[in-house]
Amino acid sequence: MVPGNWRWGVVAALLGAPLAAQELQPRALQNAPVGTNFVIVATGYSHGNLLVDPALPIEDATADVWSVTPGFVRSIDAFGLNGRVGVVAPFLTGQWKGSLAGTDTSTSRTGFADPRLQLAVNFLGAPALTRSEMREYRQSTVLGLELAVGVPVGQYYPERLINLGSHRWSFQPRLGFSHAVNTRLTVEAYAGATFFTTNGSFYGGQVVTQKPFYEAQAHAVFVTRNPGLWFAGSFGYGWGGAATIGGVPKDPLQNVRASVMARVPLAPGHGLKLVYINGLTTKLGTDFDTFQLGYQYAFGGRP
Repeated sequence: MVPGNWRWGVVAALLGAPLAAQELQPRALQNAPVGTNFVIVATGYSHGNLLVDPALPIEDATADVWSVTPGFVRSIDAFGLNGRVGVVAPFLTGQWKGSLAGTDTSTSRTGFADPRLQLAVNFLGAPALTRSEMREYRQSTVLGLELAVGVPVGQYYPERLINLGSHRWSFQPRLGFSHAVNTRLTVEAYAGATFFTTNGSFYGGQVVTQKPFYEAQAHAVFVTRNPGLWFAGSFGYGWGGAATIGGVPKDPLQNVRASVMARVPLAPGHGLKLVYINGLTTKLGTDFDTFQLGYQYAFGGRP
């Protein structure tokens, strides 16, 4: 890791797209001085066969979705280890087309999706440091754990088939590995699972349950001579998550996606992130594209 580079990577874990099947998160284990605050705003556009809730039984679904996602992250001292807490609250507007048992389900929605809370701790290779101590820190190998919780308070109407909220909790533990090959190149791998509670107020008075959805990600991050400017290439694979709706089991999910990302510094403490994500293959649909632009402001930190 290059000194000062922490400002541009630590909030990557909370800047994923609001549709869970798309998230690819390089630099989620980046160390930062204790007490540093990050204010983030990300906007994005997604087009393709996408659903906010992957349990929905809609056929041939296509969507055009715009999102604005404000968030806040704080770096913390977790018993001498580097950690972070954060929250994001996606606001979506979009149009969906599809059919259910031959009936047209086309609709539009605008409102908040379920917010997400996160707690993470890097338990190896990333001690809790002050700003002055960060000048001497060089990343080698980092291992970390994070837990993201989806809170079911987003827009939801039981009489509607397509909603922005899911009306159920989700819990996503994830184990991460990051290794600095040299001062320019870092390779990373993440593995996790998402667990869902029951939605007892689904469309038509039905009950929805869903098995865990598993995922694995790999990333390569290249830092330029300007430590605030870096690029990342990512690949992700997800599987499982078979839902049961009204006692009728559905097929398990499977998706493969790839992304490229660039992080561009603007001024001390300010930066932009540009992201393109492509759904290579997915049982949530095929051929989706997501474009994102994120702004981040970092301030504070223990001297």
